Amino acid sequence: MQVVGYRPRVEEPARLLVSHDGGAVREVNLDPGETLTYTLENRHCAGTIDDGTHVRCDATAAPYCPQHTDRWPCARCQGDCNLPLESCREEHAVYLAAFAPETFKVGVTRSWRLERRLREQGADRGAHIRTVDNGRIARQIEADIATTVGDSVRVDRKVAGLHRSVLLDEWEELLGAFEVLERFDFAYGLELNDRPVAETLLSGSVRGTKGRILVIERNGTAYAVDMRDLVGCEITQSETARDLQVSLGSFE
Repeated sequence: MQVVGYRPRVEEPARLLVSHDGGAVREVNLDPGETLTYTLENRHCAGTIDDGTHVRCDATAAPYCPQHTDRWPCARCQGDCNLPLESCREEHAVYLAAFAPETFKVGVTRSWRLERRLREQGADRGAHIRTVDNGRIARQIEADIATTVGDSVRVDRKVAGLHRSVLLDEWEELLGAFEVLERFDFAYGLELNDRPVAETLLSGSVRGTKGRILVIERNGTAYAVDMRDLVGCEITQSETARDLQVSLGSFE
């Protein structure tokens, strides 16, 4: 078996996509309370999924080799393009996102995907600040705002704030410079009292997910797993025997 993808929790619960012999792909449920009993083995390219069937690749690069890496033309666009994709011509929203306790970013997405996009990133709060005719205009606005706010947040910063709440004074101060069209406030139900330990494992009881972060509890310690780090891993059905760092709270 190999982890070949994941689906963050949006309208539906989060899932891992796991391939079996013959290319069949099944979903592993990541609902809170689910028990996972997998050991991670060698990691290599996750290949691709074609019409529901996994096509294996044994290249050593992970999670994807150059052949299977999607190159999204909008990833680093700053509005100096000729609208290369059909989706670029759709109405776009410019938004601000907050990650506890005080990390903020600007982003853009097609208007109909706004709330979904915020949830995919695991934002704690969001604010819709502009609506424009297409992605090129949106990227130009984003690039301008990013000079002071930033346009990306590392996963380790998100993990560091999993047990915290957004500092509302700082968030409101940021929003004061913009016309806010709509606000979003998300709850993920993790109920953490302490910062979880960053680890890559797939064994324990699921506490929940937040964006691409999976929180697993094992032997009294909460672990934060970047699901992207699982993609490409071969797995076996057994609890991990690895020695894991534990939190101080597990001894209380």
